Amino acid sequence: MIETVGFPALVAAADAAAKAADVRCVTYQGADAGIVTIYIVGDVASVSAAVTVGEAEARRIGQLRHSQVIPRPDQTVLQMVLQRLDKKKGPAGAKPAGRSTSKETADKQNNAKKENPNETGKEE
Repeated sequence: MIETVGFPALVAAADAAAKAADVRCVTYQGADAGIVTIYIVGDVASVSAAVTVGEAEARRIGQLRHSQVIPRPDQTVLQMVLQRLDKKKGPAGAKPAGRSTSKETADKQNNAKKENPNETGKEE
């Protein structure tokens, strides 16, 4: 978690963290007085590295309040934190708007080509 005062510092921290290591910024949460927190998941080493980079960027852009890395959190803690993400999905497990676009589509097309290399995608 990285907690900042102000949204610009949070966005900068999340961007820097996501680019620094193989992690995912899964959701953020706002509180009173402009305090916002981003939640980052991944393996412990990657999250530690990402949080360190995110802290530095938050300090550069605005105000860092606190950060914390929780190695291998209990499943109930993850469920509590990620409830916001589940609520954003909407009906029938729809994905939230954002990152899943062309890569997933390309992967599906490549898998279809591997399964049926002679098909052109047109029905006869």
